[in-house]
Amino acid sequence: MVPPLPGPDRDASFSAREVKPARPVRFAVLAILALLAGCAGPTARPAVFSADAAEEVFSVGFSSIVARYIDPVSVEKLALDGLRGFGALDPAISVAREDATLSILAGGKTLASRPVPATNDPQSWGRLASEMAIAARAHSADFAAADAEKIYEAVFDGALARLDVFSRYAGAEEAAGNRARRDGYGGIGLRFNIVESMVRVTSVLPETPAERAGIHKNDRITHIGDLPVAGMDNAEISRTLRGPVHSRVALTVLRDGEAKPLRFALERTHIVPQTVTAHVRDRVAYLKISNFNQETAAGVEAGIAKARSELGRSFRGVVLDLRGNPGGILKQATRVADLFLAQGRMISTDGRHPDSVHIYEASGEDIADGRPIVVLIDGKSASAAEIVASALQDRDRALVVGTSSYGKGTVQTVIHLPNEGEITLTWSRLVAPSGFVLHGLGIMPNICTSGLIASDEKSVARALGRAEKDAATLAAWRRAGLADEKRSQKLRSSCPAEANENAGIETEVAARLLREPSLFQRTLARSAATAEARR
Repeated sequence: MVPPLPGPDRDASFSAREVKPARPVRFAVLAILALLAGCAGPTARPAVFSADAAEEVFSVGFSSIVARYIDPVSVEKLALDGLRGFGALDPAISVAREDATLSILAGGKTLASRPVPATNDPQSWGRLASEMAIAARAHSADFAAADAEKIYEAVFDGALARLDVFSRYAGAEEAAGNRARRDGYGGIGLRFNIVESMVRVTSVLPETPAERAGIHKNDRITHIGDLPVAGMDNAEISRTLRGPVHSRVALTVLRDGEAKPLRFALERTHIVPQTVTAHVRDRVAYLKISNFNQETAAGVEAGIAKARSELGRSFRGVVLDLRGNPGGILKQATRVADLFLAQGRMISTDGRHPDSVHIYEASGEDIADGRPIVVLIDGKSASAAEIVASALQDRDRALVVGTSSYGKGTVQTVIHLPNEGEITLTWSRLVAPSGFVLHGLGIMPNICTSGLIASDEKSVARALGRAEKDAATLAAWRRAGLADEKRSQKLRSSCPAEANENAGIETEVAARLLREPSLFQRTLARSAATAEARR
């Protein structure tokens, strides 16, 4: 099994208040965006546990999961698994069911007992979970010390743990950060790092308040407003910089070559993190897509437009580098694919909830005007990245170069809860245009680079020499449908997934293909002909 990736595909977002019942894995980063949430000021105080509020949060969460999860699941199972999550707060606490009675225990001593509600009554199970939490708080010092968010986290982590690795709960603060990464945030547009107790600007994003004000890379921030930053950690600095769009913040910085500190007054604006970087080399547009947020398709379109403007008729082709891309917003992936396809199916989704079933058809104009495209993938290319790769490959619009991709072929919907937290829930599967299900299988490249480390001509020739065999494997891959685990593993073993994000071999293979249009066309035709012959 491969570990879960951050940022699974988000197909749709729901406010869980809309589905209320009838009764009225984290890591630290060195370079942090200066602001993670547009509407957040200083971190809110921990929420005090309230029985009524908890009943609503639990009830809404249970009902939303039952309605939208990709496979049928009962409220009773979710709630029981959630109550077992109490043990994360106090290992001595457990739950036991005997016939029609459910009890919560501490060290074998019964703290409270309640009748078991109807199997699919989320309101009653939500009330029961709240009442059991009250009982636990009355008898456990550890439980009593936990704020509401810790209790919600324990319950929903327990409820979701047995579903799948991509379904998860985020509390209010984490959810705000998630929304900022997906949809943008209010900020000033700089990244920073703390080095030897100095807060150093590591980059300034283009067309942002920080750039317009004249802040430079390597400036050292000493004060935010009148507050000295000395002694603050990354999170504290980010919180201090937060504020709504159009609010103002002042920075004091030291700059090499300046005798006195510089002071800047900035007005925060809505910023969407940049996910696309583009450059032109040898008459080819290279676009690196790090993940998919609300502006990714616009970034790709801008990158191609700039290349066409610079190169004119000499514009030779496009490389879309999706190596290391963990995914993101599904609709942005389809919009990126649509930029290069004029017609035909790009991807479809299949789930249990009616709103999870979609067919995405191309409806645009090819902004590359038919010029050859090479897509680079590796073992960390997942979800939205796999959508783009499969759509362009299956429509014979691009050659894919690299290793087998990650194989995350499920889509998650985001459910907003009454406490401003959110549940990311798996609710559909991705089906490639040729009909195979991506989950557990991923994308097979037209040209496999697994095991090739060097990027010299010999290695490039070796990769290209595999193309005929790879075409036959790709044809079998496309006929896989909903492959079982054994067959998926066998297919994937033909081109093992590797983390090649910084390797040069894929880039060199792409350059060779785009320098030699006849080679590109022969390789593309071989894959298409083999797939057709084996249908």
